[in-house]
Amino acid sequence: MITRFGRSVRARLTLFASAAMALLCVVVSGFVLYAVHNTAMDISSDKALTAAFRLVHLAKRGTLPAVISSDAKWAQVVNVRGRVVAATENVATFGPLTRLEPAEDNANRTQIACDLPHYPGSCQIVAAVRIYQEDGDWLIYAATDVAPWYVHPAVLAFLAGCVLVLVALTWFGVSRVVARTLGPVDRIRTRLAEITATDLGKRVPVPENADEIKALAQTANQTLDRLEGAVERQRRFVSDASHDLRSPITAMRAQVEEAMMHPGDADWPGTGQALLGSMDRLQCIVEDLLALAKLDAGAPAVREPIDLSELVRAETVRPRSKQVITTMWPGVTVMGDRLQLARLLTNLLDNGERHAVSQVVVAVRSHASLAVLEVLDDGAGIAPEHREAIFERFTRLDAARSRDSGGTGLGLSIAREIATAHGGTLTVEESDTGADFVLRLPLKED
Repeated sequence: MITRFGRSVRARLTLFASAAMALLCVVVSGFVLYAVHNTAMDISSDKALTAAFRLVHLAKRGTLPAVISSDAKWAQVVNVRGRVVAATENVATFGPLTRLEPAEDNANRTQIACDLPHYPGSCQIVAAVRIYQEDGDWLIYAATDVAPWYVHPAVLAFLAGCVLVLVALTWFGVSRVVARTLGPVDRIRTRLAEITATDLGKRVPVPENADEIKALAQTANQTLDRLEGAVERQRRFVSDASHDLRSPITAMRAQVEEAMMHPGDADWPGTGQALLGSMDRLQCIVEDLLALAKLDAGAPAVREPIDLSELVRAETVRPRSKQVITTMWPGVTVMGDRLQLARLLTNLLDNGERHAVSQVVVAVRSHASLAVLEVLDDGAGIAPEHREAIFERFTRLDAARSRDSGGTGLGLSIAREIATAHGGTLTVEESDTGADFVLRLPLKED
């Protein structure tokens, strides 16, 4: 697992989750602090009003002393003439500290007052209560301190501690969860790093949990299966190609060496003809390999309207050793590369000619939105289990349809690659006699 902060998915996700939790905690703490502050203000207001109502009770009973004791920060009783008749000891020598009065239709009022005489730079909650006396309305004041924004240092410390604990738990929890989640990914990466071109049999471990990582591991193993199959086919292809290229070269060398051993007695024209035959076979193999290489590389091809009936008519003009019978519908047109489609048809005709007993039937028709080209010979046919194998490169079957009868072993592979490149299919289908090769291509849109 990569642990450097800038590159580690684990660190980035953990940091993101912790930052989100910290932000959430700060927002929640703000709301909590706001609520606690409002509650503290309400308590202070109630405390001031309670202290004022106690003084009201004493004044009504006539037992109000000049110096009073109160739970408020300070309290004063002001008569109708505006003189302080009773006060707490800390303001006993002062005149009225405020002129706050309740509304005409109310007996009490609570208000925050700042910069009161003798209390500069501070704010207090002042409760004013009006009481009726024989000489007129008196005013009773009681004040308490305004709660600070943080209410109390203990509240601030508690909230800060909760934020730190929650952020730490989030960091720890997310880090552990991400580490456990990405653990299988790290094991998959390690196993993939161990797999080389010479050791494709290994597979990545598949975790037990049915999640995206399990699907990733299964997909990786499926890809490795396909890669192993492709590499194995490539190795087989290289081995077979080397063998097929070596065979005519070996034959040519043997013929030349035999003639050189007895140059005077050698049949040089015959040797030359034999060498030309081997060279023709070598040239055919090389040309087919080049054609396959171009198709594998996805070389661009010219697309033009092609009438399959005309193409078949042009390609069946050349005399062949077996009778070629054609059945063609007019107007079966596809979009394709004429040279490639001609190569496909020639390969099918050559294959049918090699294996037919007496004739090869070529049919062109349309079905639904597809153009169908069929090449049927009256030979021994192809067993169902071999109908896909014959399209593999350098495939060797039994003697009935062996490529040793004249082919290079690449013709059918090239034909299928051309069909695939044109968005079509080439298959061997069931037939009463011989092999029935069927090409299907999309018809040209009008």
